[in-house]
Amino acid sequence: MDFTGPAQPCGGPAGSVVAVEFTANGQSFVAVNGGPEFTFDEAVSFQILCADQEDVDHYWAGLTENGGAPGPCGWLKDRFGVSWQVIPEGLVEMLYDADPEKAARTTRAMYAMGKLDIAELKKVHAGE
Repeated sequence: MDFTGPAQPCGGPAGSVVAVEFTANGQSFVAVNGGPEFTFDEAVSFQILCADQEDVDHYWAGLTENGGAPGPCGWLKDRFGVSWQVIPEGLVEMLYDADPEKAARTTRAMYAMGKLDIAELKKVHAGE
């Protein structure tokens, strides 16, 4: 796919890249250069659903290295400023548990964390 050319719809210089197509973890994406008025922010994020703490630790470390930054509640920004949510399987079910006390305890614990700790979240959810 060639997305460069003399006529740039976003006002960039002739020959600049307007869009790129890429694959990440088997999923195809197209990213568009919208110019300086369209920057990265938390309105768009990628979510990584992790099977276990080893997965959470792996993705958290990889995405925060070389200029990335940890954030609250399992969120982080990579070195390009893209927001990611690194969350364990089962978290959504705990946060929306039919028992409002369990859900509230889990939510409070998650709010106090940066990188999510699955064992701690499960303990809090269970009331331990």
